[in-house]
Amino acid sequence: MKHAEPRPYANPEAAARKLVELAAGVEPLDGRVHIEKINAPFLFTLKASGAEFGAGLRYAVEQGWLMLHESGTYVKLLAPSEDLLPPQ
Repeated sequence: MKHAEPRPYANPEAAARKLVELAAGVEPLDGRVHIEKINAPFLFTLKASGAEFGAGLRYAVEQGWLMLHESGTYVKLLAPSEDLLPPQ
């Protein structure tokens, strides 16, 4: 018997890919995407957890997909490859 629904963003790579997709969908200001522009949809629209957000963000930074400013207030999208983003 299953009591819990599977969490689609429990895998850090899946969470990171979704964060990159969200960041790519936001119009950057001076190349910057404010963290709340990806945080809010990830947590509240997609119903992911804060731990999933943190793990996904770390994974995306480690892979070179996003650059997180030291203040934590914005990210920059770093040249995503064609296979990283879903087809439009």
